[in-house]
Formats: sequence, structure tokens, C-alpha cells
Amino acid sequence: MTSPPPSSPPRVRPAPRTSTHVLTVGTPGPRLDQVHRTLAAAGHQIHHAEPGDVRRQARLTPPDAVIALTGDAARDHGARALIHEVRQVPAGRAAPLLVLTADTGPAAVVEGLRSGADDCLPDSSDPDELLARIDAKLRRVPVPVEHLPLDPSTGLYSRPHFLDEVDRELGRPHPGRPDGVVAVVGVAEMATLETRLGHRVRREVAERMAGVAERLGAACDRFGWDDDGHLLMLLPGIDAETAQRTLQEFADAVASTRFIVADEHLRLTPLVGWVPLAECHDRPGHTYAVASARDAAQEAAHHRDLRPVRYQPWMHGTPRRRSLPGRAARALLPVLSPLLMLVFGVLAPLAGYVALYQAGIDAGPVMYWVVVAALVTAAALIMLECLFTLDAVPRPAHPARPYPAASAIIAAYLPNEAATIVETVESFLRLDYPGELEIVLAYNTPRPLPVEEALRDLARRDPRLVLLPVTGSTSKAQNLNAAITRVRGEFVGVFDADHHPHPGAFRLAWHWLSHGYDVVQGHCVVRNGDSSWVARMVAVEFEAIYAVSHPGRTRLYGFGLFGGSNGFWRTDLLASTRMHGTMLTEDIDSTLRALTAGARIAVDRELISRELAPTTLRALWNQRTRWAQGWLQVSLRHLRRAVTAPVFTPRQRAGLLVLLGWREIQPWLTLQILPILAYSGWRAGGAGNLDWAVPTFLLATVFTVATGPVQTYFAWRLAVPELRRRHRWFWSYLLVSSVFYSHFKNMIARNAHLKEGLGDRQWRVTPRGGDRGRDT
Repeated sequence: MTSPPPSSPPRVRPAPRTSTHVLTVGTPGPRLDQVHRTLAAAGHQIHHAEPGDVRRQARLTPPDAVIALTGDAARDHGARALIHEVRQVPAGRAAPLLVLTADTGPAAVVEGLRSGADDCLPDSSDPDELLARIDAKLRRVPVPVEHLPLDPSTGLYSRPHFLDEVDRELGRPHPGRPDGVVAVVGVAEMATLETRLGHRVRREVAERMAGVAERLGAACDRFGWDDDGHLLMLLPGIDAETAQRTLQEFADAVASTRFIVADEHLRLTPLVGWVPLAECHDRPGHTYAVASARDAAQEAAHHRDLRPVRYQPWMHGTPRRRSLPGRAARALLPVLSPLLMLVFGVLAPLAGYVALYQAGIDAGPVMYWVVVAALVTAAALIMLECLFTLDAVPRPAHPARPYPAASAIIAAYLPNEAATIVETVESFLRLDYPGELEIVLAYNTPRPLPVEEALRDLARRDPRLVLLPVTGSTSKAQNLNAAITRVRGEFVGVFDADHHPHPGAFRLAWHWLSHGYDVVQGHCVVRNGDSSWVARMVAVEFEAIYAVSHPGRTRLYGFGLFGGSNGFWRTDLLASTRMHGTMLTEDIDSTLRALTAGARIAVDRELISRELAPTTLRALWNQRTRWAQGWLQVSLRHLRRAVTAPVFTPRQRAGLLVLLGWREIQPWLTLQILPILAYSGWRAGGAGNLDWAVPTFLLATVFTVATGPVQTYFAWRLAVPELRRRHRWFWSYLLVSSVFYSHFKNMIARNAHLKEGLGDRQWRVTPRGGDRGRDT
């Protein structure tokens, strides 16, 4: 440090009002001596420590301030180590630290500040400036953010102080009320955001999410954040059910909000984990509570479906234990299933009728007419669907607004799609859309595959293709959830990896969406019907579903369904709805949640996409079992809410009751004709004594059987041209369906009910190519 010129008059520096201890750290020499003279002249008490001796000297005399002398940055690389040594000492962390550097350039000052100094200046600075800076720091001592109760930039508790709040809540008696919960909220996109925008996004994201919770007026009254960008939430005095509902509302609100972070507009996927405080009282305080909630948040990261996850011990490495009887029952399900169907569907009802008869109650005739009435009603509804499909709502001829940016999401499990994925992507790159269009391939694979290089080559040649590997994904739902926050389009088309959409599909979909609809379901057409008789049967069945049932049901009941692929969503709606990977039919589940939120879903049979059908009976069994079990899951979750929700009209509630209630009862109800006939024969003394020519029975049978030909005719009449020319396919379907296929589907539905009852929710893949893998 330079001394004043000899000609300058001596400067009089006022002594500090109280004696202060200043610790100087550095190698003895002229620079250090000059600093000591300056400090002594101002009345400071000086203590000195050489590098490596800071801890001992600070313990002897805790300093009020520390001055560290570092060398020329070009010659001495110990500056950072010296600052680190001071900050490692408790007294050094609490005291202001000023660094004097021999380097006069700005780089040394910047390095000192970034290394942890509170102030940094060249030692060529004026002595009065040094003393003024010391005095300023002594009057306003800098405090590290982690030592403040509230972060001054976010208003959130720092992690240590949040943990203190958790301990305080755990130690507070709660007579007559619940203890509350602790929640940890992560963000699925954090790693990508930090790579692009820097470390500061962690704090900003936590602050933005806390703002959402405060606007909701949720039960949470204390928020914190940690260095990983997690939002910490303390919800005192609420029970688990209320906490789950509150956190779900919070997650939905976060997903529905477009945030401005680091001057960018972002969608975020909150990952919410929580644990009741009641489960933490006999544990080591906040450590267990916050760690458990964080483990649950990590589990939520596997799904990205917005659902808050409650902590379970297996999330911390404790394996889930399943009962031996349950495992045995699931392993024997293929053998048990026919036996259980016979017991529950035939023998048990027959025994009930006989027991009631012996007790003086003849229930057989009553149940006979109940079954007949139900079957006739079901047939009538099918007939009405066929008639109403002729009066389907027409697509608007022109869009209400110019074509916006659009996105396509293709969800794929590559080992299962390797043989078809390149062909699929190329078909998307040929789409004819007037606006900007991006194609996002969201895929998962357990191992690198050669097809990935072919896909990367396509992406290099056409920037519209975005490859999005989803690490750790095990389902189509997780791939979609990962992609939806990254797409740029105002609306998004969702497709399976074997779909080839019509070139104008996105243009036609916008006609609906621009006129106030939120989702549009297109017409899925089988393109490999020549592969086998199973594929031909499915090809005709898809025409009965997508060309007849979907449009007719939409017109009859006033709502449409999203079928999982070839569906177009407003991006904001899909981002706030997501897909729940725990549901085997996540598409129907998302439909019900979107409808409950007030969405309008249209069905357009001219909005075509061509896909692959199963080619073997086993593959068809696996696919339809998953569909049937998934429908049951949706019915169990949504039926009660759907028929009581005020958002639905009476007509829509009736339709939902048919879709979610009747379709689950019908497979077992159709089976009841066997125990009823067996009971009637037993009561009459033999089947030969029964009168089979009852007019009502004959008329009901004819009317019920007629639904097959009628639906097949409408399917042929409304089918796409390349299938309508295949007359023999429709005749074969009519014959196979009436003799075999209807009973086959009912048997699948009953088997799916048994699987769900036994907790067997394993997916069976519909293979597309030579490799097998988990279905996405």
C-alpha cells in the first residue's frame, strides 16, 4: 500500500468509538507493515495470522473484521485458498472479510469477491478508503444468506431456518387437531433450465412457485428453499386428505401458469413429495421429515403427472413387500381366471337362485327380465349411436384465426418401435401445415440402439425434428409429460410411434380448435390389415369404433373422447392435465379430467391417421386386456364424480353412466343368462321342459343380435375408401363377431376385472417388429 506523498500534511483520522479487533492474514513484509501502520493510526487493535494459522489465532482473539493480503493473481494462486481458510473458521464466517490484492487489474477484484470476500480492493488504494470500508462493514455487518431467517431476494426461509420451523412445529402440542405435513417441491426441467440460464434459476423458480401457493391462499404459511432449487413447504394443522387436495391444487396451478424466469416464458412441471408430521415425531426431527418428503418428490419425478406423492418407506430403499398369497394368485391367474369366472359368474348366482327358491322366493323370472331388459337397452343404445353418427357435428369450413405454431409429440419405446420409427418420423416430416410445425420424438430406451443414429441424422437434416430422450421413463405417459413443457406450439398432436397422419391433419384440427374446442380426436385407421385375419378383424372393428361409435356417441351424449393417439390438444390444457402413468388407459383418464375441467372435445372421422394393428390373437388379448383393465380403473376413479359434477348436463351424465358404469357391468350381466337358464331348467325338471318359443324372448334375441349387422353396415358405409372396397373383410368380421369375437371381448373384460382385483397391473406389449419391450 502506498504512503501519502511526503509533502502532504498528515491526515487526522478519528479513532473508532470502541476498540475493534482486526485480524490481518498474510505473509510478513512491507505490504503487511503498511497495513498495520494504517490500522494502528486509526485506533484498531491488530492481530496477525500467517496463512495456515488463522484458526488458532481467531480462537485466541475473535476478530471484528479480517483483512487478507493476497499476491499478484498472475503469480500467486493461493488467494482462493486463503479466503477459504478464513471462511472455514466460525469467527471468520461471521466477521467482514476485506481482501487487499497486489494486482491492480479488475480480474483480481472480481476473483476475490467471487471467492467469498465481502469486499476487495487493490492495496494501492488510498488508506482512508481502506479505513472507510472497514468502518462501513463494522456498522453494517454482512450476513450470509444462509444465516438470515428470510432470503432477502425471495422472502423465503433459508433451509436452516426452515428446518428450525419444522422442529418448532414438531415440538408443539396439537391437542384435538392434525399435526400437518411437510412438502418438498422440485421442478422436472431444472437441469435443463440451469444449463441454459445459469445457477440463479434455482432461487427464481422456488420464488415463483411460492408466489403461486400464496395466491391460492393455501394452508401453507411457511416457505423455504434449498440450494438445489426445491421449494420447502410447511402446512401445519391439516390432515392428510386436506394436504393431498391442497397440494394437488397447487401443482395444477403451477402447471397452468406461464412463468417468467430469467426473462424467458416457461412452463414448469412441479414434482411434489410430502410426509405427515405425525409420522415424524419418533424420528430425528426435521432431518427425517424433509428427507422423506424429498424422497417422495424424487418418486414424483418418475411420473411427471402433477400428482403429489406421499412418502412410503420403500422410497428410501426399503423394498415393497407383497404377500405370498397375492403373488401366487397373480402367477396362477391364467389358470384361475376361467375357474373364477365360472364361480362368480355362473355357480354363485345359480346357488343363490336355488337357495332363494328353497326359501320361498322365485327370483329367476325377475332376474331373467332384468337381464333381457338390460341387453335390449344396450342394443338400443348401439342403434342410436349408429343413427346419430349420420348427424355428426360438421367441421368448421375455415379457421377463425390464422394458423399458429403447432407441435407433434410422438411417444416411443425404441426397442419396440425400432423397425417402424424412422418410417413414422419421415411421414411426419411430409405433413402439410401452413404454420410453423415441430415434431418432437419423446422416447425411452434401456440401451443405445443403432436406430438412434439414423434419427439423429434425420434431425440434422431437418431442424423441425426434435429428439427428446426421457431418462428413466417406463411409459408413454412419462414421455408425453416430459415433452409437453418443451413444445413451442399453441396446440399439439399426440401420436403413437406407428402412426402415419394424413398430410393435412394439423390444418384440419386447427379448424376445430380455433372455434372454441379444446381437444379433437381423429379417425385411426389400420394400415396392415393384409397381415393376418386378426389384423383384418381389428381393421373393421376400428371403423366401427372411430367412424361410428365415437362420432355417434359424441352427438348422442354431448361429449367426445380422446383415444390416446391422433388427438389434438390445446397445449396449455394438456400441460395442466398431463397423463397419469399409473393408469393403464391414461388417455381415457385424461379425457375425464379434461371434461371435468370444462373442456370441449370434438370427434372428426375425416381427420385420419393410419396405424398398425396386432397380428396375432395373443397380442390382441394382451392389448385388449390392458384396455379393459384401464377402463375399469377409470370407472372406479371417476364414475361417482362424473355423475354428480355440476359441470355436466343430465344428458352428459347419462352418457358417462353408460360409458363408465354399464360397460363394466355388461360382461358379467351377459353371463347371467347361463345360471338363469340352468335354474329355470332345474325348476322345470329339465331343459327339455322349457318353452323356448316365448315371443318376447325371441323378439329380444332378434333385436339384440341385429345390432351386429347394423353396426357392421354403418362401419362399412362410413369407412375410409381403401377399406370400404374390402367387402369380404366386413362379411368376415360380421361372422366372426357374431360367433366368437363378442364373447372373446366379454371374456377379456371379465379377466381384466379379476386382474385388477388381484392387483396385477403389469403391461403386456403389443409388439411392432422383432424386438420386445415395455409398451409406451
